[in-house]
Amino acid sequence: MPSPSIDIASAIKSQALSLGFDACGFAAATPVDDEAVARYDRWIELGHNGCMQWAAGHRNLRRDPTMLLEGAQTVISLALNYYPARFQPPGTLRVAYYAYGRDYHEVLREKLTKLAHFIEEITHCTTRPCVDSAPIRERYWAQQAGLGFIGRNNCLIIPGKGSYFFLGEIVTTAQLPPEEPCTLTCGDCGRCVEACPTGALDDDGAADASRCLSCLLIENHSEELPDWVSPVVGDRVVGCDECQLCCPHNAHAEATTINDFDPTDAVMHMTPERVAQMTPGDFKRTFAHSAISRLRHKTLRRNVDLTSHNNPKK
Repeated sequence: MPSPSIDIASAIKSQALSLGFDACGFAAATPVDDEAVARYDRWIELGHNGCMQWAAGHRNLRRDPTMLLEGAQTVISLALNYYPARFQPPGTLRVAYYAYGRDYHEVLREKLTKLAHFIEEITHCTTRPCVDSAPIRERYWAQQAGLGFIGRNNCLIIPGKGSYFFLGEIVTTAQLPPEEPCTLTCGDCGRCVEACPTGALDDDGAADASRCLSCLLIENHSEELPDWVSPVVGDRVVGCDECQLCCPHNAHAEATTINDFDPTDAVMHMTPERVAQMTPGDFKRTFAHSAISRLRHKTLRRNVDLTSHNNPKK
């Protein structure tokens, strides 16, 4: 255990880096600002959360982190790089980079829990680790903690590093020195707006999840998707990275050093033939520790049926 004379904030950041995190920052656990709340409420009112009905719930918890942990003083925001060192070969069904390896929920939770225990040991304060399953506004807090800014593609962009990062938080009763919020913006760049295959983004930085391919292919489990999806889906079956692939901030993205995020054999060899031969039991076993398990077997089969592999005239 570090001695009491060691700077607590520096010790926490150092420990975060040793666990593999690429960025760590602190923000005061105060209510989300009114403008951000209004934008979120408007997004819900317009139905732009699409099939993600869960996004409309727990509004009070999303507004105030102290409701997640009594006596909370600080939100610690952390970023973990997932940009792959190896990519799927030609001819395979495209999987978004975030789902290449082990389920990020598992990896993040393990690392956040270790860091939370470390914080409790050196501060004797209470902590609550949060992965994206908790009702906390990850990108907002990452920006408040100085990690980066929210781009037009709705991703958190870390200056000099890009947007291929998972975000996690630790809410704690420890009072830590807050960082200056990141005030950078995308400026007049609109490449992601132009590149989005379904027009789900606009110049104001809003995203319509009801038109987002990533949402439709992963979150929407309907037997059929709107007719306009098939002509634009290409060979994508799990998510869509177009708004990140075109982003100038990702031009020099560096590969992750987290072995858990290495692409699995199932991803590297995902073809229409292999998916067609896969039973529900095969799917469950193959993707037991993968974010792809969120799709369900029938949804993956549906997505494959939409691709250009099965519709060569597209």
